[in-house]
Amino acid sequence: MNYDIIHIAGKPHVLVPIHDFTALKNAGSNANLPQAVLEEIALGKNSPIKIIRKHRKMTQSDLAEAAGISRPYLTEIETGRKDGSIRSLKSIAGALDVSLEILA
Repeated sequence: MNYDIIHIAGKPHVLVPIHDFTALKNAGSNANLPQAVLEEIALGKNSPIKIIRKHRKMTQSDLAEAAGISRPYLTEIETGRKDGSIRSLKSIAGALDVSLEILA
C-alpha cells in the first residue's frame, strides 16, 4: 500500500484512500455492514443512524418502535438537534444490529 504524507501546521498527516480508512476504522467491529455503507458513514455527511436505518430498509417509525423511543425523538437524534442519551443510543444500536461505537 502506498500512502502520501503531507505536512499541515508542521505535523505529518497520512492520506489514506477512503476504502482503506474505513477498513482500518472498522477492523474488529461487529458492524456487519457493506463497505459502501461504512464509507458513507466515514464521510460524515449524514447521521450514521439514518444511513444504517435506510440500509436496513426501515422507516423512522419502524426504528423508533424497535428501539422503544418516540419517532420525534429519533428524528431529533438523526438531524443532530439532540445528542440522544446513552440508553437511547444503545437501544437504537440494538435495533439496527450494530455496535454502539459505529453510531458515535
